[in-house]
Amino acid sequence: MKRIAIYPGTFDPITNGHIDLVQRGLRIFDKVIIAITTAQKKQPLFTADERIDLIKNALKGFKNVSVDSFNGLLIEYAKSKNGTAVIRGLRAVSDFEYEFQMALMNRRLAVAIETVFMMPSEEYSFLTSTIVKEVASFGGSVKGLVPEAVEKALRRKFQK
Repeated sequence: MKRIAIYPGTFDPITNGHIDLVQRGLRIFDKVIIAITTAQKKQPLFTADERIDLIKNALKGFKNVSVDSFNGLLIEYAKSKNGTAVIRGLRAVSDFEYEFQMALMNRRLAVAIETVFMMPSEEYSFLTSTIVKEVASFGGSVKGLVPEAVEKALRRKFQK
């Protein structure tokens, strides 16, 4: 049986911290599916299609990684993909409470699907897509924090 992990999020945009977790996930799982949620409370900067393209570009050399989008309950999506686990990143203690609640609810909905908490490399422990967008919106450099294609896409978005 293949161990398939679902790595959900908005990925608006994908950062090197996200990519770090994909790499770590591939050490444990046979396949990682990056699942972009399209049903969200916040307004994304990039469309779902733009985010998918940026992620595919960033991960083009990776084997056993796919990119998809979903709308609805994560656990139902995970079941539809024969997922065995959900990957969630923890940067700081402040992330834990929300992630813990979500993991317990997901376990209640599907006891066979585990939640795996992973920490990014220390160099990315502060990094969020929100911070990246804010810095880029004021013309600051995000070099080294996001893939080059994302850096260029951010510049294009904020030049308009």
